[in-house]
Amino acid sequence: MHLELSNPVDCLCDFTYDFYWQHEGKRLDPKGVIPGQEDTSYTYEDLVNCLKNGEDVHIKGNAGKRLGSSLGVDLKFFGGNGAAMNAGSIIIDGDVDTRMGISMVSGAIYVSGNIKQPMGNVVEVESDRKGYRKFRSITGILQNGLVEKVIQPNFLDGDSLYLKDGIIRDTIAARLDSRAKVIVEGDAGMSTGILMKQGLIHVEGRAGQNTGVLLSGGTVVAKNTDEFAGTGMRSGILIISGKSKGYVGAGMKGGTILYKGDAMAQPAPVDGNDIKMLVRMLGINRVEGMMFKKYTNL
Repeated sequence: MHLELSNPVDCLCDFTYDFYWQHEGKRLDPKGVIPGQEDTSYTYEDLVNCLKNGEDVHIKGNAGKRLGSSLGVDLKFFGGNGAAMNAGSIIIDGDVDTRMGISMVSGAIYVSGNIKQPMGNVVEVESDRKGYRKFRSITGILQNGLVEKVIQPNFLDGDSLYLKDGIIRDTIAARLDSRAKVIVEGDAGMSTGILMKQGLIHVEGRAGQNTGVLLSGGTVVAKNTDEFAGTGMRSGILIISGKSKGYVGAGMKGGTILYKGDAMAQPAPVDGNDIKMLVRMLGINRVEGMMFKKYTNL
């Protein structure tokens, strides 16, 4: 599928249609014709269906925000099973605005121009298309492996992905269901580990708003976080070794938060197993581990 745009358009190839279940068509109509097309009249739904069929979408011109959001997710709201599915590639002959590939789990995105930060759940790999940078889903790489090499300074070592480039990314390891690791040597954007079921994410700096939101398993570790860390947690472990801006554990339904500060749930003392894990994960001593509080919403 090929289309040419006269101006940037947000939410192209967005499998959520800008979170349709929240706005029910008030912000974006999946059957609406994409504005600014030259000699074509494709709808937002046409692009998504093309990708679901394993075909590629070629766009000449600049793309707006949230390009390829949840690319490759068979979303339950639209009758799917919530798991990853095969998807085609998005090829942009131009620039891309913020949050490209947010919550993306499969497929690929090629870009010839510039990309604004924050990005989404993507990392650059060696490109097989001349003149274009290529991006793969972090989740997809860790669950399905990778043929291409990750572009330095980032690197993949076995089942561990090291992000060292300083790029701010939202939704890192979204929906990850693998005993793999992501180590972020710096800061992360919002919703780190959203809907993760297995694995480990360690953000050595600050993680953004909604860190560990809807966490369903695995472990997320961050030095500091913005507001609403652990919102709606269902299972898994969230460790905050430093400070959070507030509302930790809002709407928490399950799982465990280990944090020295206050959270929305009632605290309990850490036990010996908790302290052993904190010592191992954070490289601290037992005395410092005893300073943490345990929140489980039980």
